[in-house]
Amino acid sequence: MKKRRITGEPINRREMVKRTAAGVGAAVALSESGKADTTTETVFSGLTADYEKYDGLGLAELIAKKQITSLELLNAVRQRVEALNPKLNAFCDLFFDKAEAQIKAGAGNGAFKGVPFALKDIGIHMAGVKTTSGSRAFKNYTPNFDSTLVERYKQAGLVIFGRTASPEFGLTTTTESVLFGQTRNPWNLERTSGGSSGGTSAAVSARILPMAHGSDGGGSIRIPASCCGLFGFKPTRGRVPMGPTQFESWNGCSHHHALTISVRDSAALLDATAGEEPGSPFFSPKPARPFLKELGAAPGKLRIALVIEPTTGSPVDPECRQAATDAAKLCESLGHTVEEAKLPIVDSVMRGAFLTVLRVSLARTLDDAAKVVGKIVTEQDVEPITWLIAQAGKEISSIDYSRAIATMHQTGLALAKFMQRYDVILSPTLAKPPVPLGMLSLTRTDVQGYSKDVGEFGPHTALYNVTGQPSMSVPLHWTKDGLPVGVMFSGRFGEDDLLFRLAAQLEKAKPWIGRRPKI
Repeated sequence: MKKRRITGEPINRREMVKRTAAGVGAAVALSESGKADTTTETVFSGLTADYEKYDGLGLAELIAKKQITSLELLNAVRQRVEALNPKLNAFCDLFFDKAEAQIKAGAGNGAFKGVPFALKDIGIHMAGVKTTSGSRAFKNYTPNFDSTLVERYKQAGLVIFGRTASPEFGLTTTTESVLFGQTRNPWNLERTSGGSSGGTSAAVSARILPMAHGSDGGGSIRIPASCCGLFGFKPTRGRVPMGPTQFESWNGCSHHHALTISVRDSAALLDATAGEEPGSPFFSPKPARPFLKELGAAPGKLRIALVIEPTTGSPVDPECRQAATDAAKLCESLGHTVEEAKLPIVDSVMRGAFLTVLRVSLARTLDDAAKVVGKIVTEQDVEPITWLIAQAGKEISSIDYSRAIATMHQTGLALAKFMQRYDVILSPTLAKPPVPLGMLSLTRTDVQGYSKDVGEFGPHTALYNVTGQPSMSVPLHWTKDGLPVGVMFSGRFGEDDLLFRLAAQLEKAKPWIGRRPKI
């Protein structure tokens, strides 16, 4: 008998109840006459728990077994976008026509063949699709080429259907912009979904799709992962390609990967995309075997440094403190050794160097914009904080910029020596649960107050962008009010494999995939 094709039109409540009556993992097939047929494996509805329980590899398996087609799955995702995006504002662009064309062309035959996917709207390009970087200055920029990473996504079989929202140039830890408005957290619509990959975190957390692209220049994968109860992995510098037009961003601080509901999706996606890119100034050590195979391996008895207090001296919310201490106890119960420690970092020096590089990089971005969009960017084209940061960048001398880069290298050396004693550093991902919308917006005009609020929200994350080390946020805690709070684990340069082994162990010990917002 034929499977019933899913359309983009919402199903009614009666039909949805009928389809979910069989329980999670067992959707009911309907014949063309409308009668239930429990003898046939079926297409699930795009709005039922049957869809929500699958990660990316799970969906790919359904396609491979011909239990659902890629087009049917894309329509299920379209249905979820139509139902949920008006509440969340997670997507800033949708192009299902291009996704359908990709399916019909049959491109890509990798591990995620036929699985829907979305790109963050910054730092990555797809031919014929706008890359606005969340800015009015680039609102009409449409590249005519694919980034190397997009090419690898397509080779992996991913079907790219949309862009997820980001703040202007990824400059803040919330996802709000004048161009696209506020992206809302599915766990509490008045709270931030994090930034700058906050469109991705909102979409994945709401189970519109099980994974999507993100980038991390100062915490922008891990911060939204923490805010939305997801697994967020920032790979080692140079692990994932960034070309071909720009091989690095923020002097190597920015890295690409994804936010996922499962550890195995993150590992498999990194397997599909990692590898050297000709022309790149950075490279990371080749893994001994695929990252996906690390998930079944024991991490061994790890020496873990527990670092709760930020070197800035800023306060840590009791819920975030509890998340880290509970994670430490969990690690000890798994056989690891946990020891409280203090990082050998003068935060003001490290952060000053990082901000110097960011300011100069932004000034260059705006200066180069004329070549890309055909007009000189003015104060009216960008948000207030963006303009002030760029103007500060123009005032930085070449000597101070060179000194900042040297400081970043020295920071990496100091942390590498520290990690001769420890295998992993454990911290709260954020010092606060998701904050109210508006608090971290680039529309503010008080630079000092804005910088203070951003720094106190995420004081731990940028260090591992400066050093290039792998770092991940793991969803292990929820507040009394039901807000997610992530816990961050960071490893030695190149040891992404070790973090994946630990992540899989934590996922097994304290599963999170069944926890999702009631939206």
